[in-house]
Amino acid sequence: MKNAVRKRGEAGPRSSLEQVPQKLYYKIGEVCDITGVPSHVLRFWEKQFPQLSPNKTQSGHRLYRRRDIEAVLQIKELLYERKFTIRGARDFLSLARKVRGEALQQREPGEVLGRLREGLSRLNSLLSRPSPFDR
Repeated sequence: MKNAVRKRGEAGPRSSLEQVPQKLYYKIGEVCDITGVPSHVLRFWEKQFPQLSPNKTQSGHRLYRRRDIEAVLQIKELLYERKFTIRGARDFLSLARKVRGEALQQREPGEVLGRLREGLSRLNSLLSRPSPFDR
C-alpha cells in the first residue's frame, strides 16, 4: 500500500534529502515516501505552519518543492523527536527565521561592496590579458 499510515515518528524508506531525486516538484505521495509522514498529516501541517506552503495546480493537486520537503523534515524532527507542541514548533521556526534574517542583515555594506569590487577587478584582469590565440 503506497500511502499506508506509519507509526508516529517512524521514518520511511528514505528520510534524508541526499537520497531524494532532483526534481522541481514532488507530488504528495512522493513526499510521504521521502519523509515518512502520512498525507493527512501533511495537509494538517499546511494549515498549522506558514513555512509549509506547497503550490497547487488548477485541479487542487499539491506540488511540493525541495524547500517544502526540508520544512516537513524539520517540523517532523521538532514534533516527533524533540517533543515540541505544534505551537512551540511554530514559534521556534518563526524565531529561527527571524534570527537568520537578522544575521544576513548584520553584514556591513562596505564588506559586501569590497568583495564585489575585488571580484570585478579579478575579472577585469582576466579579460585584459592577451589571448593565447593571438600569437
